Amino acid sequence: MNQEDRLVDIEIKLAQQEDLVDNLNKTIYQQSRRIDQLEAMIEKLAERVRTLQESGQGPLNERPPHY
Repeated sequence: MNQEDRLVDIEIKLAQQEDLVDNLNKTIYQQSRRIDQLEAMIEKLAERVRTLQESGQGPLNERPPHY
């Protein structure tokens, strides 16, 4: 393998690594956005549970009447 072939191989590997890094960055960004959305949902649910408990609407794990 001559020097030019080695250089071409290195350039190809570098381009592939750059593509991989870009894809990983996109994935991390998407996951971060999803985590933010899920955290917001959890906060809303927790607030709803607090509101229901404060309003005295009974225990949330109450058995249905047919038991």
